[in-house]
Amino acid sequence: MGAKGLVLFPGAGSDREHSSLRAIETRLAPLPVARVDFPYRRVGRRIPDRSPVLVDCVIAEVKASAAEVGCRTSSLVIGGRSMGGRMCSMAAADGLAVKGLVLVSYPLHPPAKPDNLRIEHLPRITVPTLFVHGTRDPFASPAELRRHVRRVKGKVTLRWVERGRHDLAGSDALIAEIIADWMANL
Repeated sequence: MGAKGLVLFPGAGSDREHSSLRAIETRLAPLPVARVDFPYRRVGRRIPDRSPVLVDCVIAEVKASAAEVGCRTSSLVIGGRSMGGRMCSMAAADGLAVKGLVLVSYPLHPPAKPDNLRIEHLPRITVPTLFVHGTRDPFASPAELRRHVRRVKGKVTLRWVERGRHDLAGSDALIAEIIADWMANL
């Protein structure tokens, strides 16, 4: 059985209106897609809250989306861009039951700081996980991402955007198509 919906979160520097999130929603129609802002954005701040606040937001919003769609959270795919996807992966690792994860431009480490890895939670992810990533993303090279996502216990799918940097500018339609194809086979 396929997913009953998708809940998407933006990266740290954008909001729910990011063009790629809108493109994903349009491509997946009529599947319910919720594009959600984090609390700091809702009150007009630019600096993200700490991870526990962001993960709590993911959990609350996914539960609200499941109630709205009329299903369990385990019937929803969740994810997002950069920090948004990372927070979703942390929520899933901490026990939020979801059908799968969609992680666009996953920030494996800060740019130019490859030793500052954000991977401690990856072994606790047990659901199918799609990574859509640029081949020139300074937050993780293809080799780094391949090496570290092996820790994920669920089935991992890697899709590359050639010459894409972290913003994956100009690739909204491609990202949406990759996600639609992956979700159709979930």
